[in-house]
Amino acid sequence: MTTPCIITVAITGSLPTKRDNPAVPITIAEQVESTQEAFEAGATLAHCHVRTDEGTPTSDPERFGRLLEGLRKHCPGIIVQFSTGGRSGAGRERGGMIPLKPEMCSLSTGSCNFPTRVYENSPDLVDWLAAEMLAHGVKPEIEAFDLSMIFKAAEMGVAGAIKGPLHVQFVMGVKNAMPVDRAAFEFYIATLKRLAPDATWTGAGIGRDQITLNRWSLELGGHCRTGLEDNVRLDRDTLAPSNAALVKRIAEMAGGYNRHVASVAEARGLLSLPMA
Repeated sequence: MTTPCIITVAITGSLPTKRDNPAVPITIAEQVESTQEAFEAGATLAHCHVRTDEGTPTSDPERFGRLLEGLRKHCPGIIVQFSTGGRSGAGRERGGMIPLKPEMCSLSTGSCNFPTRVYENSPDLVDWLAAEMLAHGVKPEIEAFDLSMIFKAAEMGVAGAIKGPLHVQFVMGVKNAMPVDRAAFEFYIATLKRLAPDATWTGAGIGRDQITLNRWSLELGGHCRTGLEDNVRLDRDTLAPSNAALVKRIAEMAGGYNRHVASVAEARGLLSLPMA
């Protein structure tokens, strides 16, 4: 039996706008509708950001709460993961939505360069976010933008600061951070298996390399992330018509790697999450 593939859909992020692609969902209602379509196409985990009325990123817990309510109503059983990323707020503001108790939240365990800024995650903030997740029963998804973040996550797991088993997402293709490199990707996987043998992992590629990481992850037994947050195109000349279209692409590819798309029950089992 091969491991089912969990498809994560990153529905909107902080940066893409309707000028980039009219299908990018901005309002809560648009995000719920887009996620429902992606869920029906095979996504079982939704990575979520929220925007202000003007379309700028925010960490507003009230907006996250409305999104959570809508997703639980229209996508029964989907795993909801909130972003605590740095583009949506500063300091502990970034974790203000954790008490809403989504199944998961993102957690970057170190700092790195981004295209025009430093993505800053100080040790104190990382520890605080992890403690909030632990206190509220929220599973972190470790966002690994470089190798040190994998070591830090494993260290936190051993110390009990993160409740295992770990789930790590390898992010490649962000300008000035880790490029898309097959040897580095395989070394990430081998290192995680050595440090945390029971960990699960997802590959996430940015822009045109989204499909590259999808293929590598299917081949090497991991899980896949897709969505308009990371990539607004199906190919160089074609805008993606929806998040669902990007999810469907992975679902159609999976069989070629002797994989099948994880059901809600399978995804929750693989991530050691209870059924909703």
